Amino acid sequence: ELGIRIPRPLGHGPSRFIPEQETIQVGNEDAAMHTLFAESFATLGRLDNVTLVMVFHPQYLESFLKTQHYLLQMDGPLPLHYRHYIGIMAAARHQCSYLVNLHVNDFLHVGGDPKWLNGLENAPQKLQNLGELNKMLAHRPWLITKEHIEQLLKTEENSWSLAELIHAVVLLTHYHSLASFTFGCGISPEIDCEGGHTFRPPSVSNYCICEITNGYHGVDEILASPAGSVPVKSVCEVEALMEKMKQLQECRDEEEASQEEMATRFEREKRESMFVCSSEDEESAATRDVSRHFEDTSYGYKDFSRHGMHVPTFRVQDYSWEDHGYSLVNRLYPDVGQLLDEKFHIAYNLTYNTMAMHKDVDTSMLRRAIWNYIHCMFGIRYDDYDYGEINQLLDRSFKVYIKTVVCTPEKTTKRMYDGFWRQFEHSEKVHVNLLLVEARMQAELLYALRAITRYMT
Repeated sequence: ELGIRIPRPLGHGPSRFIPEQETIQVGNEDAAMHTLFAESFATLGRLDNVTLVMVFHPQYLESFLKTQHYLLQMDGPLPLHYRHYIGIMAAARHQCSYLVNLHVNDFLHVGGDPKWLNGLENAPQKLQNLGELNKMLAHRPWLITKEHIEQLLKTEENSWSLAELIHAVVLLTHYHSLASFTFGCGISPEIDCEGGHTFRPPSVSNYCICEITNGYHGVDEILASPAGSVPVKSVCEVEALMEKMKQLQECRDEEEASQEEMATRFEREKRESMFVCSSEDEESAATRDVSRHFEDTSYGYKDFSRHGMHVPTFRVQDYSWEDHGYSLVNRLYPDVGQLLDEKFHIAYNLTYNTMAMHKDVDTSMLRRAIWNYIHCMFGIRYDDYDYGEINQLLDRSFKVYIKTVVCTPEKTTKRMYDGFWRQFEHSEKVHVNLLLVEARMQAELLYALRAITRYMT
C-alpha cells in the first residue's frame, strides 16, 4: 500500500541442487554446529549459503572457516583490501558472481577504493601484474614457469615480495576452488545479494510467479516423489560399485603391476581424461559485470596435450605438498602451511564408513581414485598408484561432473549433479565436492610453488 517494493527470495534453501527440507535447518542444529554457525557469523558478518551446505561435514567446515579467516583477516603480508580484491579477481575468472559480490562488499567495507571495481585497469599496476598468474592458475597451471615468478618479483617499483606472492597465490587458489564448490553444489545467492531476490508481486496462490519459472511447482511436486524411494537401477549401481571395490582389493593383494605398466596406465588415463567433456558444452559468456575484473576473457581451460603440445608429467615423487610445498608456504607465510595441510587431510580422510544405504564400508579406495583422477587431469602422477582403478570406480557421468566442476565450474548444471551416484545422500555428494575443491587447490598450488622454488634455487 505504501508502494514499497518488498524483496522475495528467488530460490528455496541454500542450494538449487539440494531440496531445502534435506539441508540442515538453522534452529535445528546441534550444539557443535551452533558453535560453527556462530563462528561463521562472527567472521563473515552473515551466515552464508556456502556455510549452510558445508555444515553437512562440520569437521571440514571448522577447518575451512579457520583457514579462510586467517587468509582474509589475520596478520599477513598483504593489506586487507588487497586480499578481497584478489578474491574478486580469482572468483571472476570463473564468472562466479556469487563470490565476486560478497567480496565487493567486503572490499568496500575495509576501505578499498571503489574506482578499482570499475575494472582491473583501474587497480594498481602491482595487482594488474597478477592477472597473468591468475588466469594460468585458474585454467592451465601446468604452464607456470619460474620466469612468470621472476616477472612478478623483479618489476622495479611494482614488485611483489616472496611473502606477498605466497599470500596472493594461496588466495587465488582458495577462490578458484571455492568457485568450484559454489557451482558444484548449486549455491544460491542470499536474499540480499544480486540474483537472490525478485520484486514480482505474489501470484494467486502462495507462490511467486518466479518460483514457477524456476521449476519449483510447490507442494504437489514434493508429495509426488516420496523421499527415500530409490530407483531399483540405482540400488544396483551401489552394489556394483561395492563389488568392484572388493575385486580391486583382491587383485591388489594377489599381484602388483610393474612400474612400466603403472606409467602406461597413467598416460592412458591422462589421455582419456581429455575426451571427457561436459555434454552441455555451450560457451558461457562472462557478463560484463564480472569480466571487468580480469583480462583476456577468451582464455579458458584447454587440455594440456591438445594441439600437439606435450606437458611433462609432474611426478609427486619429485615435488610434493608434504615434502616441499608445505614447508615453503609455512616459511614465508607462517601457520598457513599448517592450516592448509590440516584442511587437505580432513577432506582426503573424511569418512563415515557409509555408501548410500550401506554401513561399515571402507571408502578409502574410492576417495583416492577421485583425488588422483583430478590430479591426473592436471598432469600430476603418483608412482605408487595404479591408474587402472580409476576406470573401474568412476563411471562416465561421474567423470563428466568431476571435470566440469574442477575445470569449467561455471558450466555445471543440476542435470550433471543429479546424474551421478543417483542413490547417494546429498551429504555424500557434498563430500565429493570437498574432495574436488581440495584436490584442485593442491594441484594449482603444486605448480605455483614448484615454479617459486625453481626461481629461488
